Parts: sequence; C-alpha cells; structure tokens
Amino acid sequence: MQFPRPLVRGRFLGREKRFLVHVRLDDGRTVVAHTNNTGSMRGTLAPDAPVWLSPAEAPGRKLAWTLELVETTAATGPGIAPGVLVGVNTALANRLAAEAVAAGMVPGLEDAGTPRREVVYGRQGSRIDLLYEPPGQTACWVEVKNVSLVEDGHARFPDSPTARGRKHLEELTDLALAGTRAALVFCVQRGDAETVGPADDIDPAYGRLLRTTLAAGVAVHGVGMDVTPAGITPARPIPLLPDR
Repeated sequence: MQFPRPLVRGRFLGREKRFLVHVRLDDGRTVVAHTNNTGSMRGTLAPDAPVWLSPAEAPGRKLAWTLELVETTAATGPGIAPGVLVGVNTALANRLAAEAVAAGMVPGLEDAGTPRREVVYGRQGSRIDLLYEPPGQTACWVEVKNVSLVEDGHARFPDSPTARGRKHLEELTDLALAGTRAALVFCVQRGDAETVGPADDIDPAYGRLLRTTLAAGVAVHGVGMDVTPAGITPARPIPLLPDR
C-alpha cells in the first residue's frame, strides 16, 4: 500500500478527546489532525515524537490532516525500541491484511481470491472485516486487528481495554463451534515485531477469550509490516505466542 499523496512531517505535541492530535509541522505551523485510532497508542506517542500526517483529500473536511505514522523515541517507554516507524491509522489494517493474504502470508488462505467486506454475521450483529469464498472451498470469515504496541520485540494487543474486540472474539468462537471456518489476523504496523500475543495485563478478559477462541478452532495469525513514509507493505508472518 502506497500513500496516494506525500506525507507531511511534524512533531507530536499532545492528544485531545481521543480523536484529535496537536502537531507542530516542520514548517513551523501548528495544526490539529484527526486520528481514528481508539486505543491508547501506548508505546508510540511521546512528547516531541516525529509524526507524519496525510493531507485530507475531501474538500471542506473539518480537519485537514490525518495522523498516519509515529516514530518511537527513547521517551516512548520501557521495552520500546527507538527510531521505529509505526502505522497508527487503523483504517488501513483491513487493506493490509488482504494484501498479506494475497501474498501468501496467511496459512490456509493461499489462493483465496478477493474478499467481500463488512458482511453482517453473528448473534451480536457484527460486520466481518474480510470474507473469503474461494470456489470449491469452504468460506472463511476473517477479523482483523491493528497492532501498534511492541515491547522487547513482542507485539501485544490490545493497548487499552476493548469491549468491541472481546465481542469479535465471541462471534468468531460461535462461528468455529458451528463448524464454520474463522480466523483472526493481527496486523502489526511496524517492522520490529518478532512475535505477537495478547496483552493480559492491559485487558485480561481479552486474553482469556483469545485462548477460548483458539481452543474452539479459530486460526490466529500475525503479519508484520515494513513501514516508510512512502507506504506500508506486508513483509512477514509473525508467530503467535498466546502465553508469553
């Protein structure tokens, strides 16, 4: 995935009301950018961290900028490698996961074709991120989670408690128990992750549910990305370590 327009660099000043970030651009202007990332962005945002924004394409949009990338610094936190570019735009995760599947990085979905998106499923009325229906094969329902937190080489999800994420695990478990193929893909938008697993200290209930999901037969995969200001590319499968 290549960014359609050049990103603009700046420095992170602060976050407001979860969806707003204040940035001082390299040209000296101070702007407010939108972020669609509902998590804490722990392990990424730190005062004065380099960030990259994309200019809005839609004319007249309330906020002219969107937060795309953050570079980790020594002030980011313990266990965080400095100088790592991290993709924090969660809207890109489904596209990147689909690119990873097309590149053969998700076992069991080789030659799966083009997925349908946002198909309603489950008793709680969720919308699946990717639905693969390869001819002559069983359909596979795929939920995608964006991961930005990596500590000591281990990617961790979630970075804050997530009721929505727990609901998705319950829906996937129901599918698997009913005999339907289901999968979860952790899309790790940074290049320093060697493994991925649940952040039990942040959301213990999510960790417990993830293990239940695995036991029910849901396939769980991780994919790491190469991240640059020009674009983000699926690069490698990352093994799941559910009990680290």
